[in-house]
Amino acid sequence: MAARAGRGADAASAQTGDPNLWDRVENASARRVLQAALVSFSERGYHATTTRRISQRADLSPTAMYAHYRSKMDLLVVISEIGHAAVLEAVDAAIADGTDTTDRVRRLVRTFTAWHARNHTVARVLQYEMRTIPAERFGPIRALRRDTEARLRDLLRAGIAESVFAIGDLEVATVSILSMGIDVARWYDGEPDPTALADAQSELVMRMIAVPNQERSEIG
Repeated sequence: MAARAGRGADAASAQTGDPNLWDRVENASARRVLQAALVSFSERGYHATTTRRISQRADLSPTAMYAHYRSKMDLLVVISEIGHAAVLEAVDAAIADGTDTTDRVRRLVRTFTAWHARNHTVARVLQYEMRTIPAERFGPIRALRRDTEARLRDLLRAGIAESVFAIGDLEVATVSILSMGIDVARWYDGEPDPTALADAQSELVMRMIAVPNQERSEIG
C-alpha cells in the first residue's frame, strides 16, 4: 500500500511522512538511520527487522549506525516519541486557531485525521509496535498519548456544558473519535486526498455529537 501512496511524490517521503517530521534530529546520518528503521519496521515488523538490514538501507556500516543509536529498541522509542509529539503539536496548533468549541473540535478531528493519512507509515508503526516497547521506556510516550486524548476530552466536555454537544459517555466518545483517525493508518493507501478525507471525517464526527439546531433553540 505504501507504494500507491507514493504516486506523484518522492517515494521515500511517502514512506517516511512529512519531511519536517524528522527535523528535530539534527544529524543527517541519524535521520537517515531513523527513516531506514521506520520503513523496515513497516515492511517486516520490529522483531523480524535486523540492525544489519537497517544499516544497509541507511547506507551505513553497523558500526556507524551504533554511533547514533545503541540498539534497535532505541530506534523504535525515538520514532515513537517523535511521532506522538508531532501529533500533539499538530492538535495544539489546530485548537489554537479555533473560534469556538465546535470549531476547535472540528479542527482537531480534521488535523488528527489528515496527519494519520499523510504519515500513515509512521502511524502504523506507532500503533502496531507500541506493545513492543518495555514499560520502563513507555512513560514519555504514554504521557503524549494522554495529553492528546485530554485535548479532545476537554473540548467535548466544554461542548456538553455549552449544550452544543449531545454525548452520553464522554470517555467512549473521546476514544471512539480518536480511533477513527488512528484507524486511517491501517487502510490508507493514498486515496482519497488527506484533506478530503479529513473534511469527511470531521463532518461525520460533528453529525454524531452536535445537538440539532432545533433542540438548541429549545434549550436556549
